Amino acid sequence: MDFQNTREFAQQLDAQDELSHYRNEFIFPKVNGKQVIYFTGNSLGLQPKRTKAYVDEVMNDWANLAVEGHFYADKPWWDYQERFCQPLSEIVGAKPSEVSVMNTLTVNLHLLMVSFYKPTPKKYKIICEEKAFPSDQYMFQSQVHFHGLNPEDTIVEIKRREGEHNIRLEDVLAKIDEVGDELALVLIGGVNYYTGQVFDIKTITEAGHKYGAYVGWDLAHAAGNIELKLNEWKVDFAAWCSYKYMNSGPGNASGYFVHESHHNDLDLPRFAGWWGHNKERRFLMEPNFDPARNAEGWQISNLPILSLAPYLASVHMFAEVGMQKLIKKRNLITAYLEYILHEIDKEVDSTFEIITPANQEERACQLSVFLHGEGRSLFDYLMKNGVITDWREPNVIRLAPVPLYTSFEDMYEFGQVLKTGIQSLH
Repeated sequence: MDFQNTREFAQQLDAQDELSHYRNEFIFPKVNGKQVIYFTGNSLGLQPKRTKAYVDEVMNDWANLAVEGHFYADKPWWDYQERFCQPLSEIVGAKPSEVSVMNTLTVNLHLLMVSFYKPTPKKYKIICEEKAFPSDQYMFQSQVHFHGLNPEDTIVEIKRREGEHNIRLEDVLAKIDEVGDELALVLIGGVNYYTGQVFDIKTITEAGHKYGAYVGWDLAHAAGNIELKLNEWKVDFAAWCSYKYMNSGPGNASGYFVHESHHNDLDLPRFAGWWGHNKERRFLMEPNFDPARNAEGWQISNLPILSLAPYLASVHMFAEVGMQKLIKKRNLITAYLEYILHEIDKEVDSTFEIITPANQEERACQLSVFLHGEGRSLFDYLMKNGVITDWREPNVIRLAPVPLYTSFEDMYEFGQVLKTGIQSLH
């Protein structure tokens, strides 16, 4: 498509957008009395208007039924999490039996590593990407220390080549071959939080399995953003937060995946709890743990229903829309944003370097922009003028045009604010 940097062209794209009406499903903050341009759905998604009804339902059931809400609420609390299985399975490309919700993201990754990181004297190394999100780095270090190992010998980082911003697939595969039979686990972020690079999950998973390693994925920036086929790709396990692209609210519950091939393996170690016990026998209060033969066998505690209610509102919205429509708009609106950035770059005495891969197969709805010649003052200007974006050191802003609620006119308007900001600061 031949883009144009005009408001009329952007409005035309919005008129043709089959998802445009979903914008009205969300509540936007305001700056200076005007609705913001919101680019930080990769940190915290906007609140869907329908969320309040889902939370109010739980509050009303609690008020009117008290403990009986566990069994007699319209959505009984004791099996509330089961309502996530079908819509989540469609979002991440799994079978309903392979997914559920519990805890929060890093907690779930720790718990899944109990099952899938089982180091031996000869097979103990973990491969991850350089500059993984700090929480993942801390998790790796603490897990390795827990097993009495040295992180410097155990954790193998795949590094970027000098002068490059992204990790090459061939370097990932080469590192897996290099570690070889010493490899116990590959655990990488499906989408790198800093650059927005999308990794080839299928190919990397196959490569790790070739050496008998488990392969898991942190899908914090991937779930609800990219096409996933976790079952087909034979990913061993994965977890994701729900508050970014799935708009469930700050710090909310995490989704997780365990491949069906592991459901009946009772030799896999796990930290057990009441809610992971055989559902049909849970209330018999038996002394010995009998895990459910699906992903729920990794549950520990009963679920925080008030936290799950906003998440359920969101996954129902995803079920209405479907990932294919989201991905179609994501590709077009991200391409338009990229075009706007290049156009503004031509008009001002500045240099923007988009460090997110240009190849659509290696990116989703985030563009990370290195602002050569600009400083924090430009970010501050954007924020004060109603463009909510994200700053990362040393000089990068992350822009995430989420297809459910950002418009093409937002992209055009952002370009105008950006141009004015640069001109006013020089």
